[in-house]
Amino acid sequence: MSFFKKLFNISNKEEEIKEQEVNLSLDDSFVHYFIEKGGKFIYCTTIKEVNNSLQNIAKENNWDEITCFDNDLIGLLRKNKLAANPSFLEEIPFFTTCEHLIADNGDILFSSNQLNSHKIATLTENFIVYATTSQLVKNTGEGLTGIKTNFKGNIPTNISAIKNYTISENDDNFLNYGNSNSKNLYLLLFEDL
Repeated sequence: MSFFKKLFNISNKEEEIKEQEVNLSLDDSFVHYFIEKGGKFIYCTTIKEVNNSLQNIAKENNWDEITCFDNDLIGLLRKNKLAANPSFLEEIPFFTTCEHLIADNGDILFSSNQLNSHKIATLTENFIVYATTSQLVKNTGEGLTGIKTNFKGNIPTNISAIKNYTISENDDNFLNYGNSNSKNLYLLLFEDL
């Protein structure tokens, strides 16, 4: 009888441990959900690490040309001997920044500042996103508030998010039917705090 009591006590303790709430920091929470959704995460503490990571991504995927609109990022591409294409083509990856990284679900928030008037679903499947740790926010509401605060009087349009980083995975949400925001996404996260 004592054997069974010990056995059940152990299982009760295991259940209690599993039920305990874990409070992660914003960056830990974001990384957890981002990787869980299939995103490829690269943490960088120096610009040299960003350059090396960008070179490795391009080499791994045999990319020598990348779509990019941001002048600072175009400079980074040129420094790494990668051609910057100014227009969207389905077969060429897209290198961009973002508005915010959403910690509570691992989403990445974009606006017309990065996408112009293009919808995420119509863009290439391959994204490389350069972001900084200061862009981390707790939830989508904070991200939208951040956009409103940062762009007073000139709020960007086309605010949307990439929510899934596995191309082959289907989204069962009927509201998203025919509008897949799934992308093969690399995130270069630069520590700026």
